[in-house]
Amino acid sequence: MKTVIKGFIKSSMLDWDGKIVSTLYVPHCNMRCPFCHNRGLILAPDEHPSIELDEILDFYKERKDFLDGICLTGGEPCLYNDLVEVLKPFKIAGALVKLDTNGTSPEKIKELVEARVIDYIAMDIKHALEFDKYKKASRIKNETLFENVKESINYIRGCGLPYEFRTTIVPTIHDKQSIIDIAEFIKGAKKYVLQNFQPVNTLDIEFEKLTPFKIKDIEEMANSISSLVDKVIVRAKG
Repeated sequence: MKTVIKGFIKSSMLDWDGKIVSTLYVPHCNMRCPFCHNRGLILAPDEHPSIELDEILDFYKERKDFLDGICLTGGEPCLYNDLVEVLKPFKIAGALVKLDTNGTSPEKIKELVEARVIDYIAMDIKHALEFDKYKKASRIKNETLFENVKESINYIRGCGLPYEFRTTIVPTIHDKQSIIDIAEFIKGAKKYVLQNFQPVNTLDIEFEKLTPFKIKDIEEMANSISSLVDKVIVRAKG
């Protein structure tokens, strides 16, 4: 499957801490997280116009004095076979590249790292690393994909690139113990981000009825794992 871009934010200061980037959205995903806020990209991608990669590359080149690079997100970028070819022109142009991924394709992540076309990896960890819990959060039914998630976590930690793991905290799915369990699994990780769920445009529309956790509750979760990872960050929106 060849990469197609269905969303393009020209300038963002929210998608990569400390960087100004253009954010590129690919459609399709091999998870069905009910709280995902990109419903259209997953369920009805053909309703969104495609944006040409050359157009995005030209935009970056014209504004490279202002932009640090790009963030490739989705959807799930690692579903696409041609990412090395897609990202190389951006690297040649001087762009830094951040990859957002759900971690189900460790071989693709490894390919991108070894090709030196990405500079930062942000991987979502949906729940504690037990299949039944992960299934509840991501609605995956394939245990191989679940094992791939664990493989990606271990690979990313040792690949040499800067990275973050992150979890969107969702009422009815997560609690304090969920976060402790995740932190225990990634113990010693450089950076773990807790993001607050936003009940907007969710894949399962029933989740739009939920009230997000209070930030102070998420900060309490962060405090409870501060000894397990090097750095814990709370983001108000996931």
